[in-house]
Amino acid sequence: MLAREIKKKLAAGTPVIGSWISMPEPGIAEIMAKGGFEFLTIDMEHSAITLDTAQELIRVVDLCGCCPLVRLTSNDAALTKRVLDAGAAGVIVPMVNSAAEAEAAVWAVKFPPRGIRSVGLGRAQGYGTAFDAYFAAANDDTLVVVQIEHEDAVKDIDAILAVPGLDAFMIGPYDLSASMGLAGQFDHPRVAAALARVIDAGRAARVPAGFHSVWPQPGEFERRVREGFLLTAYSVDFLLLGETCRRDLAAIRSGLGIAGGGPKP
Repeated sequence: MLAREIKKKLAAGTPVIGSWISMPEPGIAEIMAKGGFEFLTIDMEHSAITLDTAQELIRVVDLCGCCPLVRLTSNDAALTKRVLDAGAAGVIVPMVNSAAEAEAAVWAVKFPPRGIRSVGLGRAQGYGTAFDAYFAAANDDTLVVVQIEHEDAVKDIDAILAVPGLDAFMIGPYDLSASMGLAGQFDHPRVAAALARVIDAGRAARVPAGFHSVWPQPGEFERRVREGFLLTAYSVDFLLLGETCRRDLAAIRSGLGIAGGGPKP
């Protein structure tokens, strides 16, 4: 499985760079998968991507040699097994606020006796032809990532990160700051202290930390990597496309000395 290499890099302390897919367009997923990202996260939480579309996106990303992950709509065991059977190499579970919720996320991914995942035949199992090999490796190879994005999770962070089977965690800074009544105020002392608390807990527990740097700003992204984040996502499909258009058109119009035009964001 493609997640195996990512897990090896994380264990070795090597940064892994991926991105985010929110548009239900296989062509865009294919372009990004061939662009050099090591993983692409198909976002089912904050997009219109359905399970049918997610399966198509998983297939495209996988066949391009890029690791397909899925951010679930919630900590849902039924959805977890369906995206894994469709061929996802791992899941990112949003809004995990307690050790019990982290345990539930891990159990949903693992086959018995290490979990409760139901056994089926789908694309992941070669439509039945590769079942034995898949079943033997899946518990060890499938990536399990929880998102820490609420002040309740910060309070229980040590217990969350002590749950066996977690491969990494990702901080959700927007939701975390919003849960504190400080949406988007990442430099506010309370938010900064919460982020530092989570990062310190990750180091102590030796669980790799992840971060989604949403805006396509290489300098900001590089800063996050230097801070020690290992599972890193650079921007998202629609921002990469939109920001490139806006930036290049502004440069062209400036060079030609002509006024801007077209619709505004």
